[in-house]
This record gives sequence, C-alpha cells and structure tokens, in this order.
Amino acid sequence: MDTSLPKMIETSLTLANKTTGSPISILIKNKDFTIDKLASVTKARPGHADLAGALKFGEGDIRNILERASARETAMRVAVGALTKILLSKFGISALSRVISIGKVNVTAKNSSLIKAEIDKARKSGDTLGGLSEIVIKNVPVGLGSLSQWDRRLDGNLARCLMSIPAVKGVSIGGGFDLARRKGSEVHDVILYNKARGFHRKTNNAGGLEGGITNGEDIILRIAMKPISTLGKPLDSIDIKTKKKVKAQVERADVCAVPACGIVCEAVSAIEIANAMIEKFGGDSLIEMKRNYSGYIEQERKF
Repeated sequence: MDTSLPKMIETSLTLANKTTGSPISILIKNKDFTIDKLASVTKARPGHADLAGALKFGEGDIRNILERASARETAMRVAVGALTKILLSKFGISALSRVISIGKVNVTAKNSSLIKAEIDKARKSGDTLGGLSEIVIKNVPVGLGSLSQWDRRLDGNLARCLMSIPAVKGVSIGGGFDLARRKGSEVHDVILYNKARGFHRKTNNAGGLEGGITNGEDIILRIAMKPISTLGKPLDSIDIKTKKKVKAQVERADVCAVPACGIVCEAVSAIEIANAMIEKFGGDSLIEMKRNYSGYIEQERKF
C-alpha cells in the first residue's frame, strides 16, 4: 500500500515507500522526558484518575498514576489513525472532525475571536473548558459491522473507542439524545431509490448506522469532552498521605483541548472503520481487498 505519513512518524516501511505485510513500528519522540526528576504527588485532583488509580494499585505516589492515565497516549492512536486513513482513502472513505462548541458558545466561521476570548477568560480565572466535537465519515459502504453479534456491532465499537479517550464523557450517533424526545414518524429516515444512487435515505437521523451496521449514509458521531481536571485555581481535595484537607495538585495542562480531542476522535474512528473494512473485504494484499470490495459493490448495485 502506498503511504504518505507526517514527519513526526518514523516507520519501518520499506520497498519504495510501500507496506510489505510485516509489522509497522512507529516512534514518536518525547522531547520532555524528565519524569524521574518530578516531585511526588499526594494531592488528588477531582475529575482525574488520581485517587481511584492510587486506591486501585495501592500507590502512595499519584505521579505513577497521573502520568500513565495521561491523554498523551492518544498521540500514538493519532499516528496509527494516519495509517488507517491512508488505507480508507484507497476506497474513497474519509474521516473529518470539527468543533461544535467550546463551553456554552457554539462555534461558527465568524466567532473565532469570541471563542478565543472565552478560553482566555477561563485561563485568567484559573478554570478550564470542555465542549462538543463532531466526526463525519463519508463514503462508507452498506453492511460494515454486524446485526447479529453484539460485540461486532459497529455503533457499539465506535462508541467504545471514543469513550476510551480521556475526558470524553458522552458519545451520540446521528440525532443522538434529541431523538428520544421526538416521535418515530419524525425520526426515522425515509427510504428512497433511484438508478444513479440506488437505495438511500431522505434524511440521516440514524447517523449512518442501523442495527449495528452501516446503511450507506455518512456516519455522524458527536463527542462531549468534559473540562480538563487540572485547574489553575484548584478545588478542595484530600492529601492521600496525611488525610488532611488541601487544594488539589496543579500540573502543567491546557485550558481547553476540545480541538485536539476532535482530532483524536477522528483517528480512533478511522481505526474502527478500517477494522470493519478489513473484516468484510480483507485478504493478503490491497489488490485482493479491492477486488473483494468491487465485487461486493457490484452485487449491491444489482440488488
């Protein structure tokens, strides 16, 4: 498979920049690797894995918990996502993300200065902001996933991978929670047919997924990210050593990471879609996979 990767990624690709079928290794260098010089932490932060992790593993130093629980691990998922997006592009599939809102402010093309002001305001007050992101995956064929096996339902697998991203507290598909407040006649997507497009929907409230499988429409996912746990003006907490009331630990952290979270969500979604594509069309080479895909699409058109 032809590849074109960001400069930050070093890979074991060989033979004229093509994958050979052997494992691909990726190295992301950390410019700041002084963890052994950092002070111990005993003041747990509300909202972080600090206290629960320390209790789980019997750790007296929260440093060992917070560094491992850090969202820095998602850098590697973005790198792997870059590879899977190359594979998906061979089938015309693309994954894009956008920020819907920061805090209580909806993002538009004209209010970037207002968003910046909100973030600056939160920074000055020692606070943090969360928000909503949207992922749209285009040109996905009908039938990825499973309608008969719960652990292979694609909507479940997408929700699982997105919820595994630190600070993500909610995932919705298509119309999401709004559908619960509407009537069935207002929600379900009318089915249409013409020779050019085949079967398709008038609307896309289902977000491209019905019964655990793709229905041919765009996959639409929305992700709610909570505000980051490290506050400039920390909340009350307890020192796990002394058991006395303290202010929570202040670590180096962003004020708002919603745009970055959207990129991570885009990457992990691409990984899940690539897994589903390989499951349905996979072979021992890209040529074989493309042949399987083409045969399926032709079969679908003749239905």
